[in-house]
Amino acid sequence: MLDIPSENFGIYTYIHLLDTCIQSKSLVEGKKIHEHILKNKTHITKTILLDKLTCMYLACGEIDLARSVFDQIPRRNVILWNSMIRGYAWKGPLDQAIGVYYEMLDLGIKPNKFTFPFVLKACSGLKALEIGREIHSYVKRSGLESDVYVCTALVDFYAKCGCLVEAKNLFDQMPQRDVVAWNAMIAGSSLHGFYEDTVQLVFNMQSSGTSPNTSTLVAVLPTIGQAKALSQGKNIHGYSVRKMVFEDVMVATALLDMYGKCGSLDYARRIFDTTSLKNEVTWSAMIGAYVLYDHMREGVETFDQMILDGTVSITPATLGTVLRACSKLADMSKGRQIHGYSIKRGSIVDIMMGNSLLAMYSKGGILDDAFRLFDEMDTKDTVSYSAMISGCVQNGNAKDALDTFRGMQASGINADTATMVGILPACAHLNALQHGRCNHAYLTVRGFASNTSICNALIDMYSKCGRIDFAREVFNRMPKRDIVSWNAIIAGYGIHGRGGEALLLFHNLLNDDPKPDYVTFICLLSACSHSGLIAEGKHWFHVMPQDFNIVPRMEHYICMVDLLGRGGLLDEAYNFILKMPFEPDVRVWGAMLSACRIHENIKMGEEVSKNVQRLGPEGTGNFVLLSNIYSAGGRWDDAANVRIVQKEQGFKKSPGCSWVEITGTVHAFVGGDRSHPLSMKIYEKLDELSVEMKKLGYQADIGFVLQDVEVEEKERSLLYHSEKLAVAFGILSLCPSKPIVVTKNLRICGDCHSAIKLISKITKRAISVRDASRFHHFSDGTCNCEDFW
Repeated sequence: MLDIPSENFGIYTYIHLLDTCIQSKSLVEGKKIHEHILKNKTHITKTILLDKLTCMYLACGEIDLARSVFDQIPRRNVILWNSMIRGYAWKGPLDQAIGVYYEMLDLGIKPNKFTFPFVLKACSGLKALEIGREIHSYVKRSGLESDVYVCTALVDFYAKCGCLVEAKNLFDQMPQRDVVAWNAMIAGSSLHGFYEDTVQLVFNMQSSGTSPNTSTLVAVLPTIGQAKALSQGKNIHGYSVRKMVFEDVMVATALLDMYGKCGSLDYARRIFDTTSLKNEVTWSAMIGAYVLYDHMREGVETFDQMILDGTVSITPATLGTVLRACSKLADMSKGRQIHGYSIKRGSIVDIMMGNSLLAMYSKGGILDDAFRLFDEMDTKDTVSYSAMISGCVQNGNAKDALDTFRGMQASGINADTATMVGILPACAHLNALQHGRCNHAYLTVRGFASNTSICNALIDMYSKCGRIDFAREVFNRMPKRDIVSWNAIIAGYGIHGRGGEALLLFHNLLNDDPKPDYVTFICLLSACSHSGLIAEGKHWFHVMPQDFNIVPRMEHYICMVDLLGRGGLLDEAYNFILKMPFEPDVRVWGAMLSACRIHENIKMGEEVSKNVQRLGPEGTGNFVLLSNIYSAGGRWDDAANVRIVQKEQGFKKSPGCSWVEITGTVHAFVGGDRSHPLSMKIYEKLDELSVEMKKLGYQADIGFVLQDVEVEEKERSLLYHSEKLAVAFGILSLCPSKPIVVTKNLRICGDCHSAIKLISKITKRAISVRDASRFHHFSDGTCNCEDFW
């Protein structure tokens, strides 16, 4: 455009130039014209020029500049008011569109049929239902309710606000309907997930003689995909082919997405490959379909093709989807590449992208990187904290999970059900009953306590924190139970050594709606094992395939070996393994080795150990068991050789650790630990208890000391085992009426078991110890396991 040379430029020249700017959306040139008009004071007050300037700024998307000119116009006609309302309705802020509408009414300007669609669009965007209804009343008074243009806008407004009955009533009363009216009704029904109604509307539309267009297809296909109604989707696909609209990129993408959500990945890929023009949504739909149906490798490969294509921009949502695939594949290398890519393109500031990275790193066990990223994020939401909490719990960092949860509470971010389902296992792991009860109270206040998943997590938490009575109370109050609920409560009774109650619950389950699954029988057989119910365990193992059509898995055989082995039936357990229908794995032989340790059968233990070594031990446990067997038999050289092999193969023995919660704080101890501030008093209390125990006939069982040292040193070593330290600290810290609940990461040793029985009698305290296998409840010199564990 040429510069304007003269101050005496004619008004119609200005109008012509502004029209050109409007058509080409030339903001820079339009501003030059505006400046020239301002200099030429002769024309500055001309309404026609101000009208054109307003329209020019609106056409260029400069809503604020348009408003500043608009406000200077002394006499504004309805067309200009409509233009201003439309500008705000499309560009925002939406509330300004409604404000301009009411300002127009206040000035006595009567709206026309073109005013209402714009202002109703703003109302639907804001979900301003009452204002929309007020506008509807004005439409009725104006006699415009039958106008197809206005009525379509009202249908669209009510549908988007979820008032489908009102939308349908208006729609049915329309004297004539065009494709836009049908699409408004279809889109609203689809938006709110009414699949059957949406599909029926499309059929009715065709029956009425109105042909669906691309907007119709794009509106209806997502609902079909969500409903996984593949046959209906194929009908729509056939229609799009007949009408030659399937090559439209929006229709092709919607079809691809529909097939992907229905699990027809071959169809989806065929459409993807034949779509010549692919946009970012097309690529994302294909990647998302692969990830949704666990084809992670194909999802990552498609993303790589998208990068190589280089013709489309990549959104944080797409990157987040690929990161989920990397997390599932444990492909941290690829995940780190995507992280680097996101930093280069600035996507890391996006919270959704950040959350996806947090989930990938935490699930992959790379918690240092997860926490580093978490600390760097300027904005965090519930998903951010939930990703960190669940990652910590999954990787055994329960204390870090609790600390993160406290940080979330301090930040003022409210936890949702996903967060709480993540944090409750941390309370269970640490035996942090007080934290668990506080979280239960929070769930009740927030209205989450009746959620089935939450109740299941509470049952598990209370069971593992030693309060099976609280767990049963939650179970009894549940409005709806699923099989996970039954499994959790049966498992809870099992670890507390209450196999009889577990069996009774199982019988109740048989009369309930959910049918037992393979996990139910694992819980049931384990409960029988912990309670010495050998006959019952054998019975249910044998009827499981016959009466319930559940083929025993490796986990069921492990339970049976454990059941027979704990009961002293070592030969039967060994023969049971040999008759298994598939090759027993190292866990089966590990259960057998544990039984050999309990019953001090060195010969069989050596034989079993050969099978363990042949398969390759999964961890330190089997080395420790064999070493313990030799140590208990006084074969110190053999025990030492086992530990040498263990070290050569890179396995480290986990130190015994016990912890106890006192007034909301978890205190941890290891054997011989003197790092606690009250260590001196703890050791004094143990020495005092040792004297009292010996009066009752206690003799240290030095067979549980696995080093070849003097007897006196062995006795001192036993006295300061981690569980005894935790119990002594509990006695010092808790009032006599409160039970002491200790958690140990390994199996409680036989000497500690004998000693704590006597301590419960001496102190008249209720003491519970949860070891790696089960709960031991000590009271008045006895344990509920009856020395069978």
